[in-house]
Amino acid sequence: MIKLYDTTLRDGTQAEDVSFLVADKIRIAQLLDELGIHYIEGGWPGSNPKDIAFFQDIKKVRLSQAKIAAFGSTRRAKTTPEKDNNICTLVEAEPDVVTIFGKTWDFHVHEALRISLEENLELIHDSLAYLKKMVPEVVYDAEHFFDGYKANPEYALKTLQAAEQAGADCIVLCDTNGGTLPQEIPAILAAVRQRVSAPLGIHTHNDSECAVANSLVAVDHGIVHVQGTINGFGERCGNANLCSIIPALKLKMGQECISDEQLSRLRQISRTIYELANLVPNKHQAYVGNSAFAHKGGVHVSAIQRHAETYEHIRPERVGNVTRVLVSDLSGRSNILAKAEQFNINLDSKDPVTMEILENLKDMENKGYQFEGAEASFELLMRRALGTLENHFSVIGFRVIDTKRNEDEKPLSEATVQVKVGGHIEHTAAEGNGPVNALDHALRKALESFYPKLREVRLLDYKVRVLPAGKGTASVTRVLIESGDKESRWGTVGVSDNIIDASYHALVDALLYKLVKDQ
Repeated sequence: MIKLYDTTLRDGTQAEDVSFLVADKIRIAQLLDELGIHYIEGGWPGSNPKDIAFFQDIKKVRLSQAKIAAFGSTRRAKTTPEKDNNICTLVEAEPDVVTIFGKTWDFHVHEALRISLEENLELIHDSLAYLKKMVPEVVYDAEHFFDGYKANPEYALKTLQAAEQAGADCIVLCDTNGGTLPQEIPAILAAVRQRVSAPLGIHTHNDSECAVANSLVAVDHGIVHVQGTINGFGERCGNANLCSIIPALKLKMGQECISDEQLSRLRQISRTIYELANLVPNKHQAYVGNSAFAHKGGVHVSAIQRHAETYEHIRPERVGNVTRVLVSDLSGRSNILAKAEQFNINLDSKDPVTMEILENLKDMENKGYQFEGAEASFELLMRRALGTLENHFSVIGFRVIDTKRNEDEKPLSEATVQVKVGGHIEHTAAEGNGPVNALDHALRKALESFYPKLREVRLLDYKVRVLPAGKGTASVTRVLIESGDKESRWGTVGVSDNIIDASYHALVDALLYKLVKDQ
């Protein structure tokens, strides 16, 4: 069985734009435990108060099977392990496992530590031997192992032997600079196996876009412990992405690591950790991304409707994902019919309305519309073509005024709208933080007395794209709005050479879709 070691809470937080509160780290540890991760590296307790607090708080949390690891370095030169503050802090944190790193590359020993090669071997051995007496399990990370081996193979192997002789439970070979290629891994592992019999692990970085590949090749050549992070978070270009490694191990290599049920939660946990990091999920991420099983070309869609495996390398449900059919100017009848089925709309391939929708779609995209991120607007388009869209309300007109009274004051935005609901005309005005916000407030104010459920709608994201037309500020703009309520999210689109008008169309669709959805 392959042991999975997650370092999202330590190595992952070294990524640009990634930072977690202690409460976030506790929540992530619980999620990783639910996913079936065997080791969770909580941080470096000797480096900052946040990590010290994590190791105190995690003791109060009941985990089902994961072991908590504390990370640190070998002792400093000219001191003993029991007097080294870093080593003492690791022991005081009372983790299940201690992981320490040491220097493997002779270049680092000379230039970073400024000690002799023999002294470095003593640092590694003494630190691990002491920790083996103090904690239940010790993992040794051989930092820069692959670069060190390529520069001085004999010395790099001696550092591993020093760790093994000290009793390390697992020796992890680190591609710290991320420059190793997959074809280099087998021969190096074979050389290590001739000199070291302890269980081996792998820790790779993604600077050459090979972190996942290197990890999988290492497993194929006897590695039993794989380190990485969720979503590949990590310094520079990131760490090996466990969201790709885990399904590859289980579904493609036949290696047991987590259960089928745990694997089916992979996408949900990936996205939750993106949310906790306050980052937008990578839609093109393998296995768990929104686009991982999204089909746009009509030929592809027609094929997957007969046999999904024609254009899908695994069943998306295995990792908690779903097949998605996109609509665009590349779409054929198959896309339209697949979307109709998704929206529970009864549509036949021979129905003339199908071709009408397709032609309408291509015409609108030619004008600048894009429905790939605005499926709610596309569903409304289909329902209008079929004559099944209920006329909940109509907007007679609107006006938006921006006023700036003094140079040091913010402009004041006010919107006035007239809407017709049934035979009743409502005329309202509202202020807002900018013209779009004012228009949103005015529309809601006019409609919420008739449709109280609209109070549940929240505007979650607002994007403006200036379409290339060579007209400068007179160019056509496309507005994409993401809205949501307690149950779901949906996207709507508006296009116009007037940004307020484009926003108006997207806002109206967002509110109308809520009413259609709740029916």
